[in-house]
Amino acid sequence: MPLFALPFPMIDPVLISVGPFSIHWYALAYVGGLIAAWWLARRIAAAKAYWGGVSPMVPEDIDDVIVWAALGVVLGGRTGYVLFYNPAYYAAHPAEIFVLWHGGMSFHGGFLGTILALLLFARSRGIPMLSMLDVAAIVTPIGLFLGRMANFVNSELWGRVTDVPWAFVFPNGGPNPRHPSQLYEGALEGIVLFAILLFMWRRGVLKYPGMIGGVFVGGYGVARIVSEFFREPDVQIGYLAGGLTMGMLLSIPMLIVGFGAIWIAWKRGAAKFKAPEKRKNESA
Repeated sequence: MPLFALPFPMIDPVLISVGPFSIHWYALAYVGGLIAAWWLARRIAAAKAYWGGVSPMVPEDIDDVIVWAALGVVLGGRTGYVLFYNPAYYAAHPAEIFVLWHGGMSFHGGFLGTILALLLFARSRGIPMLSMLDVAAIVTPIGLFLGRMANFVNSELWGRVTDVPWAFVFPNGGPNPRHPSQLYEGALEGIVLFAILLFMWRRGVLKYPGMIGGVFVGGYGVARIVSEFFREPDVQIGYLAGGLTMGMLLSIPMLIVGFGAIWIAWKRGAAKFKAPEKRKNESA
């Protein structure tokens, strides 16, 4: 074994197995992330003071939108992985597209799917779309962190070969020590980004629709690009032109969109929201 390699914690990817049914850590990360996001989003919707005195949504809206968000995450994430990362394999094995418990989800695909679901829901309820996206931005890093921890447990999406003293020899990564890039991503996309967005929420930035969402999108793009320097590219894709990876390529537009949203939100200034009850009365 290489000199500087930590023993990989052999945690069974299956948490509980009863007959043909099993619960994987990967699936539990999605469920746990959605539940935690739902709980925090309800608190954000109810905290009128942070919206400038009037919240444009009520906790009951969050109860309903979580189903839309869950569908957007799963359908978008799987579709993105199939199209962006392994289209040839799934074209030859279409039935495997539905085997979600084997892993294979794309954040960028899940991100787009969730955005679409949230926008459709907000429009159906008369909720300002940017404000709905801001709330989702604050709570999303919870799921990102849990997902990266599940990637680590599954010994997947490991990093590049390295001699740093905290490297691991992953069971599925060959004999060489590698960066625990899942932990890097969990720290940047989850802990650091979550702390920044929570600070902005507590400072009343929700009064500027689109700003928190822009910070999330741009911040994720930065975190993902940095992490990609330590993460091994998917074997079926490898490196792209100029040494870029697919993760980097998909994150570059996020930088542009994120910082553009921040600038637009700043120029527009603070919004005056209508209470949900008033919206209903006006539409009646």
